[in-house]
Amino acid sequence: MKMYRSFAATLVALLMLVTVAGAEERLKMSTTTSTQDSGLLKVLLPPFEKKNNVKVDVIAVGTGQALKLGEAGDVDVVFVHARKLEDKFVADGFGVNRKDVMYNDFVIIGPKNDPAGIAKAKTAAEALKLLATKGASFISRGDKSGTHTKELDLWKSSGIEPKGNWYVEAGQGMGPVITMATERRAYTLTDRGTYNAFKGAKTDLVILFQGEKGLFNPYGIMAVNPKKFPHVKYDLAMKLIDYVTGPEGLKIISDYKAHGEPVFFIYKK
Repeated sequence: MKMYRSFAATLVALLMLVTVAGAEERLKMSTTTSTQDSGLLKVLLPPFEKKNNVKVDVIAVGTGQALKLGEAGDVDVVFVHARKLEDKFVADGFGVNRKDVMYNDFVIIGPKNDPAGIAKAKTAAEALKLLATKGASFISRGDKSGTHTKELDLWKSSGIEPKGNWYVEAGQGMGPVITMATERRAYTLTDRGTYNAFKGAKTDLVILFQGEKGLFNPYGIMAVNPKKFPHVKYDLAMKLIDYVTGPEGLKIISDYKAHGEPVFFIYKK
């Protein structure tokens, strides 16, 4: 009996060691809602997770909130799209090793009949002026995201402070905002990736303004500074960064399509 108990205890101990040894690590990544709503992360992360026996816990919020999580040391890596805010994040010592990943662009979408007539506008500022002048319903992210930051820059360049019943600050991610704009037959600014993922089945809104140089939308990824937050998983974060910006990750990004159309583009080297 004693021998049996000893054997059983040894077996339990070995099973515990195997379980611990085989347990996957967790890596926390804050990112913008567009990387998630576009569907990209569903194809980009699994190969990395399998290869490294890790689970990436994604926190998809606006860029401003994503960076705040990094500033608090609550995540290990940040993947966002607001270059000025990213550069400040690094300059203030919260992030390290920022790398360019991909880009797409912002577009203004709205009802196909275009009641405000913005399709004839020559600039994004002119398009916004038409929206304001005609009081056409516009749904703003209103969440300090990269998209919201770009929208505010565009309003500033138009010389108009948006306010009134026609202008709604949703405080939501890109997906819910597109849904809201669709239901209200309103206009909104969106990244092309999320729009491509939603058009057809989830929205009948169409692109009414696009192509301006100032609507360029670059994405960057960076590790949270281990010198400021020793508890972060810096080595694992760098493995993710190297994967996302390496040949395997970039090919997945480049090949990813929604409704047959590219969602993101990679930089030519």
